[in-house]
Amino acid sequence: MRELRIRVLVGVFVVAGVLSWAGARLWNSVGTLPSVPLAAPIVLALIAAVLLSTALSLRARLKAQRERRPGAKGVDPLMAARAVVFGQASALVAAFVAGMYGGTGVFLLEILDIPARRDQAFYAGFCVLAGIAVIAAALFLERVCKLPEDDDHDNSGAEPVA
Repeated sequence: MRELRIRVLVGVFVVAGVLSWAGARLWNSVGTLPSVPLAAPIVLALIAAVLLSTALSLRARLKAQRERRPGAKGVDPLMAARAVVFGQASALVAAFVAGMYGGTGVFLLEILDIPARRDQAFYAGFCVLAGIAVIAAALFLERVCKLPEDDDHDNSGAEPVA
């Protein structure tokens, strides 16, 4: 399983932001721009909380397992892999959603004199912050579940000498 790359997440964020900004300008010129839902940052914050609690739980269980504490509950490798995949998928979606609302928020900064649009800009800003929290929690979860490096593992594709 490959690690998440910050460059990929930043790229998704920037591309989604630019497209969203352009789309918001176009949509506003032909009609009324749809509102930013209040539930969007709340849902992202809940996903970040789930990822963070999963990471903290796994970290505590792995630490207890490493220290060979009596009664320590082990971590199923498949469950840890599923948690990492959930974290990676959540980070990618959060980067896209945060970029989308970030682009819309940048557009809304041009029309802050309308009170309803000012509220929408705040909601969009909170979406970006909550998206960053999801990404941070996903990266932490990935770090918690990372296996220690195998020193004698050779990536050259050569057969090990017997």
